Amino acid sequence: MRKIAGWILVVVLALVFALVGGMKLLGVPGAVKEFEMIGFGQWFRYVTGVLEVAGAIGLLIPRYRFWAALLIACIMACATMINIWILHVPGLARVTAVLMTLAIALAGVTRNWQEEKT
Repeated sequence: MRKIAGWILVVVLALVFALVGGMKLLGVPGAVKEFEMIGFGQWFRYVTGVLEVAGAIGLLIPRYRFWAALLIACIMACATMINIWILHVPGLARVTAVLMTLAIALAGVTRNWQEEKT
């Protein structure tokens, strides 16, 4: 049952980050405006989008899943801080914090799967 739940989490997180990262890369107006408000420039939107899509792809490859989950957790930790300190959007900060927690949980589950194999 835990493996099924783990795979569901893998697929859900991969879909979410492929979608969100893709929207950043495609220049969806909401993403462009959000990154303007952050003030780092649009290059930061592209870097974030690439990292999110790479993380989503990495989640689907068992060999890289642990590191992809940690990558996504780091991105979401930064997003949570930006949402709180720069954008002042606590509701969005809660969403990114939940995604970060799920990614950390997935990293832990993945580490357990790897240990069971050895």
